[in-house]
Amino acid sequence: MDWGLKNRMSRIIRPDTGRSVMLAVDHGYFLGPTTRLEKPRDTIMPLAPYADVVMLTRGVLRTCVDAGIPNSVVLRVSGGSSIVGEDLSNEEIITSVEDALRLNASGIALSIFVGSKHEKQTLVSLSKLVDEGERYGMPVLAVTAVGKELGKRDARFLALSSRIAAELGAHIVKTYYCENFEKVVEGCPAPIVVAGGPKMTEKDALELTYNSISKGAVGVDMGRNIWQSDNPVAMIKSVRKIVHENATAKEAFEMFKELTKKK
Repeated sequence: MDWGLKNRMSRIIRPDTGRSVMLAVDHGYFLGPTTRLEKPRDTIMPLAPYADVVMLTRGVLRTCVDAGIPNSVVLRVSGGSSIVGEDLSNEEIITSVEDALRLNASGIALSIFVGSKHEKQTLVSLSKLVDEGERYGMPVLAVTAVGKELGKRDARFLALSSRIAAELGAHIVKTYYCENFEKVVEGCPAPIVVAGGPKMTEKDALELTYNSISKGAVGVDMGRNIWQSDNPVAMIKSVRKIVHENATAKEAFEMFKELTKKK
């Protein structure tokens, strides 16, 4: 890697721990004002101090996030379909690398839809984005197994999707946790972060975080399981305890309960 690419990667994955806590708040690009993300600024700013990376769109970054935050930014650059559209997988690149550079992003992210009718379209978009990213020293994060493919959360499918993303040059892969997750990690040359997915209990989300890290993921990219919690700050602190301090799921949940009690 060139120095610029290495430096941006170090802003996403902390060199001291080799791990990352990412806060996903890019849901509005296809879901609109989803629950507890209706006012992005009110959701993001209290949580930002505890995230290594904030993942969001350029519109929300420009209008809802203070320019003085120390966080790294991974910019969502794919889109084109909504939840009410015919097919969520019909995505293309919608934000240029040049604009990501203007916004001082540390990385750019797009979704690939392996197994969908738009599979080729999204994989070609990933390849083109990697070309551009390498030209400018910008890491690319490929988001796998989204949309209708959510039901295919077995190791074989996730390993396929993740390996394809890495083979096409993605610098980081975001995918889901599953049984035999270590097989997904072993087959993917790029570092993996795990998506939080749909809302679950705080205890379950912390167990997901612990299991993901213990099976080889370098971090988590959580959204709804943090900001849809009744105690989102306590939740992200507890996630951080696992990722960067090697706490167990039980220790992190005890911390969550204690922080909630103090609040």
